[in-house]
Amino acid sequence: MSVNEENKPHIPVANPKNRIKESTGYKVFTVFNTIIMIFVAVVTLYPFLYLVSQSFTSEQAIIAGHTGLIPKDFSIDTYVYVITRNDHEFLRYYLNTILYTVVGTVGSLIFSSILAYPMSKTHLRINKFLSPFIIFTMYFGGGLIANYILIVNLGLKNTMGGFILPMLISTYYVILMRSFFMSLPKELEEAGEMDGLNKFGVFLKISIPLSKPIMATMTLFYAVMYWNNWFNAMLYLQDKNKWPVAYFLQTIIRGASASEADAQQVSANIKSCAMVLTVLPIICVYPFIQKYYVQGMMLGGVKE
Repeated sequence: MSVNEENKPHIPVANPKNRIKESTGYKVFTVFNTIIMIFVAVVTLYPFLYLVSQSFTSEQAIIAGHTGLIPKDFSIDTYVYVITRNDHEFLRYYLNTILYTVVGTVGSLIFSSILAYPMSKTHLRINKFLSPFIIFTMYFGGGLIANYILIVNLGLKNTMGGFILPMLISTYYVILMRSFFMSLPKELEEAGEMDGLNKFGVFLKISIPLSKPIMATMTLFYAVMYWNNWFNAMLYLQDKNKWPVAYFLQTIIRGASASEADAQQVSANIKSCAMVLTVLPIICVYPFIQKYYVQGMMLGGVKE
């Protein structure tokens, strides 16, 4: 035996016979938990899969009642029609939504983090007033009429600002970010201050880089909020060329054309196609930030 083999530390190998046996109750719980989760997954996925199938089903098959999880008379004519109808209006609404979502999400992350970071410093005297005041706004709002009058008096009606500003900061998301900032080690911030960073430098160069999980979580939350919002568009955007795709979808569901004043009956496969195209970007983005999403939600809710 060589010298290296003699000095090599002994690593014990797990013996399968020494494993702790699972109790009967735990096995029963695992089986029932698996069955329940499969049931929840099926109930959750079935409506979306049904919409996808219906969007690829021909209109004649839908009228005849041939609908299900498998498309009947597979056709992409509905997608071509929705995308190219009325001089590609759907694509215009899509681009509007992307613009609103990107600008709104970036702005929300900036202002929410700037507000949440000082709220996480319990030694600041202003927090005795600031934190309760912000939490108060989560339960009591100014009202729809007051908000509408404010937007109009600010000259933001029929502008992108009128669509974004009412949603710029969410109190609940700010509280989540504050909880995450409170969980960061204070020693790192103190070390940064000893290296010559001011408070703003500590925030930008230490706290923000360590906050990727909560930032990814808030990015998803805010992006979904902006992407799916149609109510603000109905209130503040009179110019149809500035509509987001969610409001266009709302008009389709109501049976009204987005470019015509008179209501008309829109076929079921057109509605399904518009819904699938609307939710598709969110479904595509979620897998890439899922790990940050779960981590951010866990860390953001541990410490208050």
